[in-house]
Amino acid sequence: MIRQLKKLWLIAFLLAVPALSQAQDYKFHSVFIYNFTKYIQWPENYRSGDFVIGVLGNSPISESLEKMAANKTVGQQKFKIVKFNSLDEVSKCHILFIPNDKSHLLDKTLQKTQGQSTLVITERPGLGEKGSSINFILDDGRWKFELNQQATTRSKLKVSGELVKFAILI
Repeated sequence: MIRQLKKLWLIAFLLAVPALSQAQDYKFHSVFIYNFTKYIQWPENYRSGDFVIGVLGNSPISESLEKMAANKTVGQQKFKIVKFNSLDEVSKCHILFIPNDKSHLLDKTLQKTQGQSTLVITERPGLGEKGSSINFILDDGRWKFELNQQATTRSKLKVSGELVKFAILI
């Protein structure tokens, strides 16, 4: 119980921290993403092997995710960060991060990942409403996240009530 409260306080703290440089933004994004893995449940067939976080294209978040992944796990699963140079390369992954410069590929990405339990994360205003599972937004200089519950349900992902409390629901 105390451990869960500490995690919730960490999420609350991160939601209150003002946005800084892009590199620091991606450090915060990486911490958010790591915490999402603790509050989202993937189907049984996704709970063995590596926990794969894909990044579409070149993005500074890859480096932050690599650093995060070096010493953390999701249950018994080790993190594996995979860079997909193009949409054609995208394969089964638990999380797929679509950076701002690749946002125009959201519709095609959602078609490609249809039927998979992939948490699609974006970072451009309006993309949560267009179908990404989680969308980072800057609100009054602070990072927040939108949660599209229909998208997570469609992907067969179960989101805990604790995470829902901190989300902007769409």
